[in-house]
Amino acid sequence: EDALITREQRGNISVLTMVYRPYNLLGPKLINAIVEQIEAARDAGSRAIVLRSGLRHFSAGADLDIFDKRVEQGSGDTGGENRRLSGVEFLRFMELLPIPLIASIHGVCLGGGLELALSCDYIIAASSAKIGSVEATLGLHPLLGGIQRQVQRIGALRAKEMSMLARRYDAPTLEKWGLINLAVPEESLEKATMAIAEEFAQGPTLAHAATKELAYI
Repeated sequence: EDALITREQRGNISVLTMVYRPYNLLGPKLINAIVEQIEAARDAGSRAIVLRSGLRHFSAGADLDIFDKRVEQGSGDTGGENRRLSGVEFLRFMELLPIPLIASIHGVCLGGGLELALSCDYIIAASSAKIGSVEATLGLHPLLGGIQRQVQRIGALRAKEMSMLARRYDAPTLEKWGLINLAVPEESLEKATMAIAEEFAQGPTLAHAATKELAYI
């Protein structure tokens, strides 16, 4: 079976590339693969982790299995035992990981894909990317904490607009609002992503971990 995510070590930076065809839908399979590769990155001594897509889109949404299946998290902290993570617990694991996480977005990043990006510490996106919370088109709302994370970043007014109107926004608009950190031309995305990752990796890792914990709500 083909890997759903690949990991490339560039010095002390791990680059995780999602290749879960066709659209990197966030569900138990992809979450398991992300957790496995993040733990491998941590074991390799990585001081920053980049999460990106090797497909046409970053992620087109959630696999609805995410809401009724838990996923495996093997952890060195439990003597090798596996514990099972829900989608909400997985995003908390991402937010509290003591290593900076950078989401690098191109193509579409919608629904569960946006929830995944919002669990990272820094979001950089190609100006051509289309980003949105589109769950309302399915009669749902963001179910994994996306509304709360939007409110934290852009306030209730814009968060309600995003989640209730289910529009797709361009990256420069969301940079202006403060939902993402940086929009760059698509051809500059990889170079700009690695420059940011290098900046994080050269910083004080223990202090960064404390900052993440203090910022977590």
